[in-house]
Amino acid sequence: MNKRILLIGSLDTKGEEFGYVQRMIRDSGDSTLIIDTGIMGDPVLKPDIHASEVAVAGGGTIHELREKKDRARAVDVMMKGVQILVPQLYHKNLFDGVLSLGGGTGTNIATAAMRELPLGVPKVMVSTLASSDVSAFVRDKDIMMLYSIADIAGLNRISRQIFANAVGAICGMVEESVDISTDKPLIAATMFGVTTPCVTRFREQMEKAGYEVVIFHATGSGGRAMEALIDDGYFDGVADFTTTEIADEVVGGFISAGPERLDAAIRAKIPQLISCGALDMVNFFEYESVPEEFRNRNLYKHNPTVTLLRTNTAESKKIGRFIADKLNRAEAPVTLLLPLKGLSEIDKEGLPFYDHVADTMLFDTLKKKLDSHIRVVEVDAHINDTHFSDRAAEEFLKNMKTAGHN
Repeated sequence: MNKRILLIGSLDTKGEEFGYVQRMIRDSGDSTLIIDTGIMGDPVLKPDIHASEVAVAGGGTIHELREKKDRARAVDVMMKGVQILVPQLYHKNLFDGVLSLGGGTGTNIATAAMRELPLGVPKVMVSTLASSDVSAFVRDKDIMMLYSIADIAGLNRISRQIFANAVGAICGMVEESVDISTDKPLIAATMFGVTTPCVTRFREQMEKAGYEVVIFHATGSGGRAMEALIDDGYFDGVADFTTTEIADEVVGGFISAGPERLDAAIRAKIPQLISCGALDMVNFFEYESVPEEFRNRNLYKHNPTVTLLRTNTAESKKIGRFIADKLNRAEAPVTLLLPLKGLSEIDKEGLPFYDHVADTMLFDTLKKKLDSHIRVVEVDAHINDTHFSDRAAEEFLKNMKTAGHN
């Protein structure tokens, strides 16, 4: 079945490359829709949507951008333009997937448009920047980044192969689909390696009860993705066992999900079960990445690229206040489950991060700061104990029933 691929790029400087990609897509039996985002000159390849249209949508004009020669202004205008136009085109069913090629500017513009598209729409970005940290481009979206190896500047035996791979990827993606319709309520849950036994058992129990569970790895990007999908209306409830990203936000670690963590479920007014999984730790990369101020603290080498800092009593108090301030705004049923014998696999008596005093400060702060409408359940168990998982399932199902899910 013929599919249409949206191509986004600067056709004044990369028209030859986009023309090559267009021919390959057509040879595969699909068609293209091309948006020109170039502002330096006339396009080498004829677009379906001209750069002048993109500029107007972004609040400027091509004449102004060319005359002022302000690169930052031009990028901003063209980025805003594609962010407006691309979703409109998708909702008119004018394309099935999107592909772009670019350096720094092209990557910023194209991925800004890709991030406006729903989950599941195929998105492929061939970029000179894809071998480095791409989190700024991907954020919480399902964007595939492909490293271009060579600069996107002409056709050669390397670039042709990379472009062919990209075309194969996007054309294959648009041909595949899955039936995501189901009558099962959908639940979001958070997990870390050090809370896996807890969340795995909970997932198994929820599936037996007729629920579908999507687990997010609480590494900053995982929390942001979950929050975004909650805002998009995907979930009926949240089992937020592993709130460790909040520790990184409060203390200054490397995997914060941002100050908005916990907000989406409150906005969505859906039932929640919250716990303190991995709030005993703050994440850094290799040891050399740990700030000097933390070097004399309790540090644990989790693996060659991750060093963990044990949260102390002062930090635990701040974390407790952060969580309480958020949960107090909730209108839907919320239960906070406290694992009194430890927050992670290494927070057990005799193990490196066991600190009963710090954990107690966290628990006491939460109990003191939470309003009476937030149910607090203390469980005399470690977070990975079977008893804790079972109690979590019981409490979560109560909240779902209260919210009208049988």
